Amino acid sequence: MTYVHPTREEIKRILQNAGTIAVVGLSDDPSKTSHMVSAAMQSKGYRIIPVNPNASEILGEKAYASLKDIPEQVDMVNVFRRPEHTPPIAREAVEIGARTLWLQLGISNEEAAAIASDGGLNVIMDRCIKVEDSILLPNGRG
Repeated sequence: MTYVHPTREEIKRILQNAGTIAVVGLSDDPSKTSHMVSAAMQSKGYRIIPVNPNASEILGEKAYASLKDIPEQVDMVNVFRRPEHTPPIAREAVEIGARTLWLQLGISNEEAAAIASDGGLNVIMDRCIKVEDSILLPNGRG
């Protein structure tokens, strides 16, 4: 499989339909990119669920050790981990029934993309969710 970026319209639709975003690798350090991006998405009305085995709470939300530990439906899995760590995350995203796997800016992995795509998920790689949301939905998701 060769990964092909979704169109701008597809990304816009994905964002409009993503109410709950599990963020794998969300840091509790406010100076880290994962924290800043997730805080910005939270301020725009997205429900952020932190996935970080080393934290109990981030951005006012309970943190979970893994995707499989989250007791509610997740629309999107947003990943802030090195590319080599993404295939197992993609497998978990498929297992929990997420609709989209989003690998943040600078993160690409063809194996993870294939796992997610074969599992029926939308796949976005090497894009910043905050930037895409600001461009495509400047007035919010409504």
